[in-house]
Amino acid sequence: MPYTCYCPFSVIFANNFHQVIFSRSTMKKLALYTLTVFLFSCGGAEDKASKLEALKTERDNLSRQISLLEKEVYPEGKTASVPVMIDTLRTIPFSHCIEVQGKVDGNENIGVSPRTPGVVNRILVKEGDNVVKGQILAELDAEVLKQTLKELESQLAFATELYEKQKALWDQKIGSEVQFLTSKNNKESLENKIATIQDQIKMSNITSPIDGTVEEIPIKVGEMAAVGFPAFRVVNFNRAKVIADVGEAYSAKIKTGDQVQIYLPDLGKEFDQRVTFASKYIDPVNRTFVVEAALPSNHLVYRANMIAILRIKDYENPQAVAIPRNYIQSSRDEGEYVFVAEGTNGFLVAKKQYIKPGITYNGLTEIREGLSAGDLIITAGYQDLYDNQPIHFLP
Repeated sequence: MPYTCYCPFSVIFANNFHQVIFSRSTMKKLALYTLTVFLFSCGGAEDKASKLEALKTERDNLSRQISLLEKEVYPEGKTASVPVMIDTLRTIPFSHCIEVQGKVDGNENIGVSPRTPGVVNRILVKEGDNVVKGQILAELDAEVLKQTLKELESQLAFATELYEKQKALWDQKIGSEVQFLTSKNNKESLENKIATIQDQIKMSNITSPIDGTVEEIPIKVGEMAAVGFPAFRVVNFNRAKVIADVGEAYSAKIKTGDQVQIYLPDLGKEFDQRVTFASKYIDPVNRTFVVEAALPSNHLVYRANMIAILRIKDYENPQAVAIPRNYIQSSRDEGEYVFVAEGTNGFLVAKKQYIKPGITYNGLTEIREGLSAGDLIITAGYQDLYDNQPIHFLP
């Protein structure tokens, strides 16, 4: 007697459910499918582990089947070889550099501030002017000091006349010594006061402390110039340098005299120089220290705060085995490895060679262990290789 059931998976094109009649084999398949769906829907994390083991078992079965078929297809032991490209390893100079961004600065870059406060009366230079050491850049209001100087000069003239008369009398042994010494003291005291006022008047002039170029004038006529606040910036680019802040982690690796490559992207120029200064002070705020390197004196026009890239060499091996980083593959269980070509029974095969890589720089990785000069490393076609797989070279 045929089996009759309601099938929830059927598409019904009627007003009501209809009975669908299946054969005995169809009912068995449907029951098996329903049980499989139920198991997968109710499995959870434990079923994932079971599924992983099942897939591994299936993989091993497939590998055995492939091996058996290869023996049947290639009874002499030959298998289809894979085309690859190889290269012979050689020792090469390898170095690592610390790369930081810095800025160009003059060896003498000074913010010039007044030595005494005052209102700016005159500005005698403009931005871009070349100045010499001691040249007056601006004059501050010193009218009160000048009036005081005139009064003291008048008093000094009177005191000098009295002193000369007292001295003439004293030379003739006329008058008392006290009168002579008093007149002399008054005269010298006024002379000292006048010298002090003259110095104060000179201090009201803002002068350049170096030879250089006026790069910035942040003050204007009529404004108050204060001590400690730069009124001019004078830079001497006859001896330019690059300054950079380097992270504290490299403090033990960088020292004065280290090789450094300076790249100025705005000028498209590179220079091989030496570190001229490596600070011993770590900034507690940003945990960096200052590194400086001198720029060569040439026809180039350096500008303050121009971007500079410093590549400071902190490691060098003149005879290193280094390969491109993308040649290296990794296995979670076995570590990192590359494929090399070896001869076996007259045939070339790919051998999985485990390595110990070192530092990487500019796409190259130094190999500490596992490879040596003369090894034939596979450089193309290595992605799908397996150990002992036959290979042949691409023409």
